Amino acid sequence: MRNEEKTAAEDEDGSGTESGAVRRWLRGIGQWRPVRALVHYARNRGPLLAAGLSFHSMFAVFAALWVGFSVGGLVLGAEPALQDEVFRFLDHAVPGLIDRGGRGGAIEPDLLKEAKVLSWTGGIALLGLTLTLLGWLAAARDAVRVMFGLGKRQVNPVLLKLKDLALAAGLGVAVLISAGLQFMSTEAFGVLDGLIDSEAIKTMARLAGNVLMFAFNALLLLVLFRVLARIKLPPGYLMGGVLPGAAGILVLQLLGSRLLLGAANNPLLASFAVIMGLLVWFHLVSHVILLSASWLAVGHSRGSPGVLPRAAE
Repeated sequence: MRNEEKTAAEDEDGSGTESGAVRRWLRGIGQWRPVRALVHYARNRGPLLAAGLSFHSMFAVFAALWVGFSVGGLVLGAEPALQDEVFRFLDHAVPGLIDRGGRGGAIEPDLLKEAKVLSWTGGIALLGLTLTLLGWLAAARDAVRVMFGLGKRQVNPVLLKLKDLALAAGLGVAVLISAGLQFMSTEAFGVLDGLIDSEAIKTMARLAGNVLMFAFNALLLLVLFRVLARIKLPPGYLMGGVLPGAAGILVLQLLGSRLLLGAANNPLLASFAVIMGLLVWFHLVSHVILLSASWLAVGHSRGSPGVLPRAAE
């Protein structure tokens, strides 16, 4: 009698049938961190937040370029070689943004070289574009914090904008430093020309450029999570989400030219292929950023499934 009751109970909860085994298998898969990260990402409106962030990115990147070259134009104008390296770095960081060598791009380098703020109209434009850039930082902060179940920070809004402005300036300096390192590596490989096969030099130069870009991506994500969004996690644990995210962005950077080429080959998109390509590219990058945040969030909540601890403030 007891055996019959036990069998009936097993049949009822499915543990003694094939369907029960399937359910246990699915529950096991649901505990995998990649699956939990994707589920968490979807539940917290990740795709919608990524779409909004990519929309902000399109405006912010043009604003950042105009502001950066308007303010730092005197420094870059005095160093043509560094200026060219900055354009090359930007072309690598955001494929299709800078028109280099007649390959097509959204912005002509000569137009950026002429950016000025020495007039009242230029000052107004600088103010408007700076606010656009700060809007992207605010959107990125809120999106990352949503992934961690955190609300908006309760701080003085003026002070927060000033901190964001300082952060934007710091990222601009990071671009200059990265371009300078890229320039020095190019010069170093140039010294080896004639001593080593030219194809080997080109391969090493590309590898060095990719390593530098990966480091810049990692720095960008680290600043975005730790400084901008104020996610306080142990450094080693934080890098567990930053490094995969940086690698994902690097892959998109390497494949960016193929994306633009595919858009250009579409007769319906040919007239504005560059803009469409950039929009799609920023959309994918936004997904990578927020998926990295989701990966960190679900890993940090392993002790309490479904409940995210306050990892900030």
